[in-house]
Amino acid sequence: MIRNNEELVEPNALARVTWALRRAELAVQALKEQRLRPLGLAASHYTLLMSVHSDPGLTGAELARRLNVTPQAVASLVARLESRGQLERREHPRHRHVQELHLTDAGREVLRAADKVIAGIELQITGGLGPQESAQLRGLLDRVAETVRED
Repeated sequence: MIRNNEELVEPNALARVTWALRRAELAVQALKEQRLRPLGLAASHYTLLMSVHSDPGLTGAELARRLNVTPQAVASLVARLESRGQLERREHPRHRHVQELHLTDAGREVLRAADKVIAGIELQITGGLGPQESAQLRGLLDRVAETVRED
């Protein structure tokens, strides 16, 4: 039983760096969702299309690991993008039970449009910060990622 005077969390819990990172992530994610919606895309679609663009031939399992989601979540996203003609599965040249993912022409077209939207969000953020603070933020975020990475 919790007593009235017992602290459940530290008094400054909401002032933590981790909360600031989460607030920023949620704000950027919400803006991506809003601005990608007119293209018929969710931010997760953009992320998947970008991943396949940058590394053609990825398998669903590789994508799931890379995106830190379940294979079922990737399969659902792949099926949706495949039904739209934006993504295609091809048989692996050596392993016939493995399917590689590739962008179609329609996938490249929608990715090009989506990337312009994301570039606009990037400009909004960097424009508000300026070049020096943008570079500083990028460096700090890279250091955060390195610091918490468990090899």
